[in-house]
Amino acid sequence: MSAISEIKIEGAALAARHRVRRSPLTWVRGGGLSTLLFLLPLLVVFGAFSWYPIARSVVMSLQHTNLVTAPTWVGLGNFSAVIHDPLLPIAVKNTAYFALLALIFGYPIPLIAAVLMSEVRRGRGLFSALVYLPVVIPPVVAVLLWKTFYDGGSVGVFNTMLGWVHLGPYPWLQSQSWAMPSLVLESTWANAGATVIIYLAALTAVNTELYEAAAVDGATLWQKVWRVTLPQLRGVLLVTMILQIIGTAQVFLEPYLFTSGGPANSTLTVLLLIFDYAFGNSLGGDYGKATALSLMLAVFLALFSLAYLRATRSWSDE
Repeated sequence: MSAISEIKIEGAALAARHRVRRSPLTWVRGGGLSTLLFLLPLLVVFGAFSWYPIARSVVMSLQHTNLVTAPTWVGLGNFSAVIHDPLLPIAVKNTAYFALLALIFGYPIPLIAAVLMSEVRRGRGLFSALVYLPVVIPPVVAVLLWKTFYDGGSVGVFNTMLGWVHLGPYPWLQSQSWAMPSLVLESTWANAGATVIIYLAALTAVNTELYEAAAVDGATLWQKVWRVTLPQLRGVLLVTMILQIIGTAQVFLEPYLFTSGGPANSTLTVLLLIFDYAFGNSLGGDYGKATALSLMLAVFLALFSLAYLRATRSWSDE
């Protein structure tokens, strides 16, 4: 009998053994109880703090409840009410607008900063600390600080600086056209530091011989970045992009603290609308509509992430 035939027979026998149904006694003798015992604390924690709230949210989305009076079953009525709410298209449009501006301005800035910092030979640690400093500042403190920068009067920091060159004053947060870009600017400043650190860590894995070969060929800094750096960071760039899209789709803090959704709902976002459903009424919020919109957002982000990962799978593997 040839060696290939023996291998085929052994493989078939092994597959047959794997197809044999294991009895509970066999599972116990194989250490199943010990495995379950070690998994039990993790299962309890996930069940209490993750799975149960999700299941409870699904139930609440089918009820009319304010968490005070007894809930009433409304079925899909909450979803229908949310879909027919005239504020929903406004919130979706504003959220998409915020995400688009954040991608245009907030996505390339950390990459450019990381590439420039990677070229610095001295003081890189100091620059890294300065770039990461906004991330350390509490978000609420940062927003209150920037509120003084965005003061619409002549005493505002930005308007004062622009007044030196005879520009302004501008109504940053009081203008429907200026409010959303102002929020994006502060959000980019507050969150770019963490992404810069990620890019700096990824740049250390780029083969330096590629840069040396490019330098020998007379490549400029831009050519090195375009031909060497970006292809090597393709996987990291794709991950940070989807993370940024998910994060911007859930923007809440900036529109809530800066403008409360104004002026004229120009900065009303989906999460701010959820907040208004739940806590906007002092007599008791409509938590059913709030959880319904939350589930709609979660399902959309899950489907979008799945489609994005499938569409970019080949790019990240190249």
